[in-house]
Amino acid sequence: MKLYYFKTMNPRKACAAAKYLDVPVEYVQIRNPRAPEHLARDPNGRVPVLEDGGTTILESAAIMVHLSMKAGSDFWPSADPRRQVEVLRWISWDAFHFAPHAGSFYFENLIKTQFKLGRPDPAALEASVAPFHKAAKVLDTHLANHKYLVGDALSVADFVVAVLLPWAEEIELPVAEYANIGRWHADLMQLDAWRNPWPSA
Repeated sequence: MKLYYFKTMNPRKACAAAKYLDVPVEYVQIRNPRAPEHLARDPNGRVPVLEDGGTTILESAAIMVHLSMKAGSDFWPSADPRRQVEVLRWISWDAFHFAPHAGSFYFENLIKTQFKLGRPDPAALEASVAPFHKAAKVLDTHLANHKYLVGDALSVADFVVAVLLPWAEEIELPVAEYANIGRWHADLMQLDAWRNPWPSA
């Protein structure tokens, strides 16, 4: 298997999952996702992309599920449909409620500088503050009674929803007041795969 990645948020999920699951993959760091050879893999010009034999898998959550099934791990709960629904619920919740507003801090305070796209836009950041706090309160309240997002077992959902927390200080993400989110992410940071998701070479 080949896992194409760049050191940004969505590939971080897939690389962390591959390392956590101890799945043997060949890591290929992409320099230009718009290059023709990569567009042949993913016409969206994005990473990560996983190639497994003749199958090409796009989108980080789908890649994580595929890796989990290859590893026979309940990181994706294949044998428990009810738990699958809960994992999917949190992935969907993240896509529509948490990630768009946390992602604004990531884009404005990190990506713009990294890729020389200009200065952070104060109006864009201000527009994300209230909806971010609304979503963060939902997450923090849930985590008050759960070790992980879906009960007491780590799942794909945890890596999806937590992906920007390692950058929280750097991107000035206003998450410090949420103690349960802090505890949850501190637990994730005990995992070497989460602390150090990128391949060493």
